[in-house]
Amino acid sequence: MIHGPSLAIGAGISAAVLVVVFLGFDQVANEPELVIEPTPNVQPEGPAKITMSTFLENDSSILGDSSAPVTLVEFGDYQCHFCNVFFHSTEGDILKNYVETGKVRMIFKDFNIIGPDSINASHGAHCANDQGMFWEYHDILYSNWTGENNGWASSENLLKFAQEIGLDIDVWSDCMISGKHSQTIVASNDDARSLELTGTPAFFVIGPDGKVTRLFGAQPYSTFENIFEIELKKIK
Repeated sequence: MIHGPSLAIGAGISAAVLVVVFLGFDQVANEPELVIEPTPNVQPEGPAKITMSTFLENDSSILGDSSAPVTLVEFGDYQCHFCNVFFHSTEGDILKNYVETGKVRMIFKDFNIIGPDSINASHGAHCANDQGMFWEYHDILYSNWTGENNGWASSENLLKFAQEIGLDIDVWSDCMISGKHSQTIVASNDDARSLELTGTPAFFVIGPDGKVTRLFGAQPYSTFENIFEIELKKIK
């Protein structure tokens, strides 16, 4: 299964500069003000060029051995139901059997298609990444998922999550207030659109020979296992 996007949100993010302002972040965060400033309506010439940077830039820190022969790239939205299903039903086995054994490295990229809270959650994860805790924040977001646009990823809760995983709150809050990672998030969304993604989660498995296999939706563990094994045989 795959979460269908709000096309208006997806298009708006890809053609805009996002400025997220968190007010009163000293003790309790108020609701964020999302400002979307449209860029000039300039149409690109021809189809977007897909390169390896489309998969490997504007992303999270690498989870696993950076020299692992196989790379798993996930495009996700922290409010997405089926992204949450993947996290709880499949990701753990992938980490145990492939990432922790040095066979696969994992990267997460933003594709914010549901609402402003999705963008703010992405900011929270990137600001946590500045302190070397992207994946801890990624995990606590999905561990607290309760639906779409219902407030669980409010600025107040994002602050609470940062406190729970032990981030330096002053540093994290300054990062959030400044919107430091807005351009990275916009660029990741643009990467998703250049790959013609229409929903989340979407996965790309990059083998040791550079071959890329695309998977849509919260596929079962066996699907990932089969592809990983095919790619790993190339190095024997």
